[in-house]
Amino acid sequence: MSEKAADRPRTRMRLAGVRAPKPILDPASERRLSARQLELLDDLQHQVKRDEFAHWTMAEIASRMGCSLRTLYGIAPSKEELILTVVDCRMRRIGRKAFNHLDESMSPVEGLRAYLKAAHVAVQPESVAFASAFSHLPGAKRLVDRHEEYVAAVTQALLERAQSAGEIIQIDTVAVAHLLGGLGRELGRPGGAKGQRGSVKETADALVDVILKGLAVGPDR
Repeated sequence: MSEKAADRPRTRMRLAGVRAPKPILDPASERRLSARQLELLDDLQHQVKRDEFAHWTMAEIASRMGCSLRTLYGIAPSKEELILTVVDCRMRRIGRKAFNHLDESMSPVEGLRAYLKAAHVAVQPESVAFASAFSHLPGAKRLVDRHEEYVAAVTQALLERAQSAGEIIQIDTVAVAHLLGGLGRELGRPGGAKGQRGSVKETADALVDVILKGLAVGPDR
């Protein structure tokens, strides 16, 4: 992005037809939560990155968070639903931050690179360890799939913009979007990136650069 463009007021990019997945905790239920419960939801998003969190009982969670069981059960009716709610909140927060990297002053390729690298925060080592620990929970795979499908939808929309702008070659945008959107998850699997020199995020970021360079038209190729 040029220095002149960087000085302009930011205007959030709009992608027609792309919608974030519905939250597990719907807006009406969230409004009914107390200030303490909302605070706990925020704090639990930091705890959820620890792989042992998936194995804590509700009593252990309450003890560690300094709250009552009643307060926790007011957020979700079971430990499994509490975990999925917290994971969903965390993934939605990462997704919002990633999308907020997009503004209309960016070229589609610039936006795509910024978006994917911000989304790769979800594949930090502690997050990968936890994802493995909670994968047995009913609904966990569906939750992760929904968020990955959203990343792929944003990616596809940006790839199509890049094609229309003449920034990249003609490709199957659906296939490439799923490839780019699934890099973090694939590399984060146990043994998914044997011998990699950096973290999962660093490797995924580097692959995004390589793939986008390969798709570029003209001197950027």
